Amino acid sequence: MIEVLGILLVVQGVGGLVNRIAGSSSESWFVQLHTLPDPLHVPASIAMAVLGGVLATIGSARRKKNPS
Repeated sequence: MIEVLGILLVVQGVGGLVNRIAGSSSESWFVQLHTLPDPLHVPASIAMAVLGGVLATIGSARRKKNPS
């Protein structure tokens, strides 16, 4: 479950970052772009991607350690 949450955070973070860098003005489905003020979009996207990567790595390591 942690791994799935991590993957979702990576997708949201990287997607939001790409959306901001590309300067897309279209509606997006990235949560942070709808809930946070404009100056926080890039830092929040980076934080989400990093946190998601950490969670996905932890989840993967746990699954390899305890195969069931």
